Amino acid sequence: MKYVVILADGAADYPLEVLGGKTPLQAAHTPTIDSICPRSRLGLLAAVPKDMPPGSEAANLSVLGYDLREVYQGRGVLEAASMGVDLQDGDLAMRCNLICLEDDGIIRNHSAGHISTEEAGKLIAAVQEKISGQPMQLYPGVSYRHLLVVKGGSDQIVCTPPHDVPGTSYRDVLVRGLSSEGEETASLLNRLTEQSREILSRHPVNLKRMSRKKDPANALWFWSPGYRPKMKTFMELYGKSGAVISAVDLLFGIGVYAGLEAVHVEGATGLHDTNYEGKAMAAAEVLARKDFVFVHVEASDEAGHEGDALLKTRTIEYLDQRLIRPLMERIAEMDEPVTVAVLPDHPTPCSLRTHVHDPVPFMIYTPGVPGDGITSYDEESAQRGSFGLLEGKEFIRLLFSQKG
Repeated sequence: MKYVVILADGAADYPLEVLGGKTPLQAAHTPTIDSICPRSRLGLLAAVPKDMPPGSEAANLSVLGYDLREVYQGRGVLEAASMGVDLQDGDLAMRCNLICLEDDGIIRNHSAGHISTEEAGKLIAAVQEKISGQPMQLYPGVSYRHLLVVKGGSDQIVCTPPHDVPGTSYRDVLVRGLSSEGEETASLLNRLTEQSREILSRHPVNLKRMSRKKDPANALWFWSPGYRPKMKTFMELYGKSGAVISAVDLLFGIGVYAGLEAVHVEGATGLHDTNYEGKAMAAAEVLARKDFVFVHVEASDEAGHEGDALLKTRTIEYLDQRLIRPLMERIAEMDEPVTVAVLPDHPTPCSLRTHVHDPVPFMIYTPGVPGDGITSYDEESAQRGSFGLLEGKEFIRLLFSQKG
């Protein structure tokens, strides 16, 4: 038996008036999922404990079977691993967003209008040039997602993810210290945010963006701090070889620590225009040579952060018709049976535009195993599934217990 997990990041939601009182999963036209669902078994997964932030870094680690109490160190360290940044003892790694602020300091969005990687690279380089010689280093990433490493930085700080607070004054959610060491690091970070405003507001990249009526990337924002985690590989934990397919550094970073191959697909963007078909073909190729493949699709999460219910519904339809359908067609031609699971990592409700802890629906299809006979896959129908409510790492263990 081989295994594939198709993770629709942030796809779960609440009923929305614009969708006639349905969630995006309920409103989406998903003929492929609908054909598999009656032959699948369903359940709910509470991926992240209530006392931990329900971010994608924690939720995806949990879906992959890691104990968050043992390994969770935030998002920055995972993205550092993906970028090939070798963290030393005492190095504090943090996610660095390029964000857009209004003139009065209100956070307009967490992504600077999904700025291009080329534009972002120039802005990150401009700030790094100004801070050269200080005990910190910026590393350019993809689009608005970047990395800051602070030598000797303290993790005794409270940071706010920018996607949690659109419409809030940035001054109200600056970094806070929890100890004297934390206060020193917080002060360093907040000074850099202020300095970045001065540097970026008049940078030619942003002047050009504003002339074209695009959001400027006029501030750096730091969050999700941590140190290098101590993680066992997937093979050590579960005896499975595998690979990760994604468009974001976070997932590839998890893969580095988990010993999973990173598969990059041309045209994979992390948005609704990602290369769904390319991911499907890449997943089929991985299954021909490995035990397990984790296919991560970011698009629904980004639509949720934008509060765009219609776009979020469309991303689910794309997932169904452009990724799951061709992948299932390829799987049907394989000699060895394949168990297929579909789930989000966390909800990203369009009404809130941020992550929440609510359990997410999952479905697992195993050839030759009777399903629950449930005809639709969504937040409500999964409550009737035979798997019930799982927590954290129970999901991956359940998945690997499936035998046709």
